[in-house]
Amino acid sequence: MSPVEPSWDLYGAFLAVMRTGSLSAAARALDVAQPTVRRQIEQLESQLGVVLFTRAPNGLVPTELALATLPYAESIAASARALVRAVSSPTDADRGTVRVTCSEVVGAEVLPPMLAALLVAHPRLQIELVATNRNEDLLRRDADVAVRMVEPTQAGLVRRCAGRIEIGLFATKAYLAARAAPTSLAGLVPGHALIGADGSRAIIDGLAAAGLVTRPRDYAFRSDSDIVKLAAVRAGLGIGVCQVPLSRRPVPLVRVLPALAFHLDAWVVMHEDLRAVRRVRLVFEHLVAQLGAYATQARETRPVAAKARRPGTRGRPRSG
Repeated sequence: MSPVEPSWDLYGAFLAVMRTGSLSAAARALDVAQPTVRRQIEQLESQLGVVLFTRAPNGLVPTELALATLPYAESIAASARALVRAVSSPTDADRGTVRVTCSEVVGAEVLPPMLAALLVAHPRLQIELVATNRNEDLLRRDADVAVRMVEPTQAGLVRRCAGRIEIGLFATKAYLAARAAPTSLAGLVPGHALIGADGSRAIIDGLAAAGLVTRPRDYAFRSDSDIVKLAAVRAGLGIGVCQVPLSRRPVPLVRVLPALAFHLDAWVVMHEDLRAVRRVRLVFEHLVAQLGAYATQARETRPVAAKARRPGTRGRPRSG
């Protein structure tokens, strides 16, 4: 007798427990009763003939088999979501759901006004925006369209470089009023409060490529969240990196050492099989055009006398 094939909802319960760490948290995430999740996990273990979790005082601990199963369950979930999006409208219609993925900063600061304009022009479109610094797998259909700051290398993807976004060092007027603005890289340390990452070395490596060696303890405020670092700059905690177009809103920032510039290429990407799907193509083309216009905002305000030094791509700070 062939084994019973577990249903998709059992894998959904498994994923929820893996992501939340407990039956109660998984039940809240799925909006079901806790006994339902427990029953689904037990049913999945029975049908697979394995033990996926062991109980611990602080929740459920996944076994090695559970960890090995996780990528396949995530693939099933991604396929299920892609199936729902695929049947949300005919391929030649300007309606239905399009899932877009991007970094946290781009998702929170850059794309919403662009997508608002798109939805005004095509009100029957629906957008799912996934803001994460983890690259979603377009080949696995985790998303339909991606905005990335590194050129993708996978085959089977349609990619378009929308433009080059400039990044610099910024601070608030109030911060610079309290401390004399640095006139050189050497003036940043130890004379100023720097904002940097907690675990990532992107900013440290970027400044090193530009000629300034810093250490983690040279940064008065550290966070691995790009959103948090940007908020810290706007709050006046110190000097940190910011995309040039974002330096104008909502708090006007002052550029520090304007000759120092880093660059990120903005790529808009989709699976080649989705080129014939009108709703996806509309989002793709709209983001290419809008991100191109966004990138030019930095060039239009660039001081003529300032010549940017471009560190290599290995040492550039990440800001979106």
